[in-house]
Amino acid sequence: MRAIISGGGTAGHINPALATAGRLAKEHGAEILFIGTKKGLESTLVPKAGWDIRYIQVSGLIRRLTLKNFLVIKQFLTAISHCKKIIKDFRPDVVIGTGGYVCAPVLFAAHALGIPTLVHEQNVIPGVTVKMTAKTVDSLCISFPETTGYLKPACAEKCVLTGNPIREEMLTVDKESARKKLNLDDRPFIVSFGGSLGAERLNQAAISFINENKTANVQFLLGTGQRYYDTVKSTITNNAPAISVVPYIDNMDTVMAAADLIIGRAGALTVSELCAMGKPSILVPSPNVAHDHQTYNAKSVENAGGAVLIPDCEYTGDRLTAVLCELLQNPDRLTDMSQRAKTIGITDGTKRICDVACKLAESKK
Repeated sequence: MRAIISGGGTAGHINPALATAGRLAKEHGAEILFIGTKKGLESTLVPKAGWDIRYIQVSGLIRRLTLKNFLVIKQFLTAISHCKKIIKDFRPDVVIGTGGYVCAPVLFAAHALGIPTLVHEQNVIPGVTVKMTAKTVDSLCISFPETTGYLKPACAEKCVLTGNPIREEMLTVDKESARKKLNLDDRPFIVSFGGSLGAERLNQAAISFINENKTANVQFLLGTGQRYYDTVKSTITNNAPAISVVPYIDNMDTVMAAADLIIGRAGALTVSELCAMGKPSILVPSPNVAHDHQTYNAKSVENAGGAVLIPDCEYTGDRLTAVLCELLQNPDRLTDMSQRAKTIGITDGTKRICDVACKLAESKK
């Protein structure tokens, strides 16, 4: 089996692609080729993971009236032609897109050449590339059932609920051993983080809670993000041993497994990991993403009863304190949230995506 995989721009598109490539190679002996751009993160992450990659030149449309979009369209058409040459040379049995504008010309070229195609959408709201290619791909792998409601009926019929790929280490660490590894006691363990870069809004609310609740019977870990660490550290006045402030949480599998409650943004992979692990959460969607898609991701978990959604503009120290007090005083609520989150969690997303890809590849023979 031979497969071309394309997805890029951000880690949210690349990590599912890498997970899919790894399983196809390991479980199905597939030969893999990536297609990406030199300016996206894929130019670093894909070779680092040991995969071969070919580069094309393509850019996303500028979302306003400008003559520059004529150049973008010309570049896009040239990229399709370039992709056709790569596809003819590699002769794949299936072509997989995981989002980002780079995969659109790859999928269009494969469709034109009669190669089976699938595209994977990580978020509830389909991105521009997924909407562009939904009509021509053979299968559309979705991570949330609500996604079908944002697609035309003919495209929704192609949808297969696969979920997002979940890192294997997230599913193999049990809570008890994780807590022992982190030297935690029996008090509730709360974790707040805003991703690798951090989130100032999340940091400020956490600082307020930590400083103003010095007698709170909790253990608290705050991942600030590297750029905020020094400022946050100097602002914390509660130096209790149960309070930890770090620039980056590099043992996230252990930390999440040990946590009783997690506070964070609502990126697709984060939300999927929380649900797969059955973790109660307070989700604060980032307002700085296209189409406000994090809000829809968070609503999916909130509607299932697994999370409390707080809009970014409403997320203050007082609001955080009020919600935490309510949840911590009602442990049965946390247990219920955990169970409800797990009911919508998908732990075998990578396998499901690969099964769809293999089925499409077989159809070519």
